[in-house]
Amino acid sequence: MKATQNPPTGVQVTPADLLRCAALYLRRHGWHQGTYYATTDTLTPPACAAGAIGIACAGRKVEHFAQLDPDALADYLATLAAFVDYLDTHEPLFLVDEDGFVIDEHTSPYSWNDDPARTAEQVIIALDAAADEWDRLHTQGGEN
Repeated sequence: MKATQNPPTGVQVTPADLLRCAALYLRRHGWHQGTYYATTDTLTPPACAAGAIGIACAGRKVEHFAQLDPDALADYLATLAAFVDYLDTHEPLFLVDEDGFVIDEHTSPYSWNDDPARTAEQVIIALDAAADEWDRLHTQGGEN
């Protein structure tokens, strides 16, 4: 029998679950800007929003998300997409060209996280709110 780090539970983990895990990680271990993780010798460094989502998906710090196994990578991409959808709806970022025309209305979770005016509390609240929104949009009659 092969030992696994995360034995199957029979319960499907949703992007909402992983967003809440990312928010909890930031509450417990701290928030960071500029890179996925703060440079420390700890196994649980402060992380940016995307780094915290990665840790929630992999169960550990991952230097590059190409290192994730296919299931964890799929979870990461789905969870990051749910977070981007939330940011696009609630905190859109409008990029304009030199003539003042909107060229992109997509909110990058990286630039949003790294905004100098951003706070850890805002990031944690947004992760939790994105989880609530995912549940609202994907849960029918109390079942996934």
